[in-house]
Amino acid sequence: MRISPRRRIVTGIVLGVTVFAALATGPVAPASAVPHWAQSSAHLSEPVRPLDGFAITHLPAGLGSPSDFEYEWEDVSFHSRVWETGPDPEGATKVDLTVKTVRGAGITDLEALRTFLTEYHEKDPADWKLTAVQVGPYSGYTVDNQVFWFLSPGLAAEVSIDRDRFTEDDLLQTAAGFRPETSA
Repeated sequence: MRISPRRRIVTGIVLGVTVFAALATGPVAPASAVPHWAQSSAHLSEPVRPLDGFAITHLPAGLGSPSDFEYEWEDVSFHSRVWETGPDPEGATKVDLTVKTVRGAGITDLEALRTFLTEYHEKDPADWKLTAVQVGPYSGYTVDNQVFWFLSPGLAAEVSIDRDRFTEDDLLQTAAGFRPETSA
């Protein structure tokens, strides 16, 4: 049986496209499967080391790897721990959660903190729709993916979370669990 050159070309193209499509999509995972790069490495069954004198007693499941940072802006110092997931298949990482302490002489009360963070986050005060919130015994504000609160003159805290993956309840519970260590 003789196959025409035209049929060989069409068959080759169809076979090539089929093989390419199979290789490009890879194996199909169940809908409930979590990619390896999105699985949690932060478990509270393991101790979480404090950050700048603050205990971390609640973390949502599914966080990536933590890294600590220290920096200053406008005479205010920040100590932060950032959990990142990644890299994803394209090589990118994504911030899951950030907890930070905010220390500076200008942080005199909740309104001074709000004014400072409005400038720090480059928000328009008229457009930044903050909602008052209690974080344990402390007064603060929440908006979108973050919550911040005033603890005492010179000291505040802030938590932000990826709201595409985590809920507002995750945000608020994490904030409630980020508090000054008690001395024994």
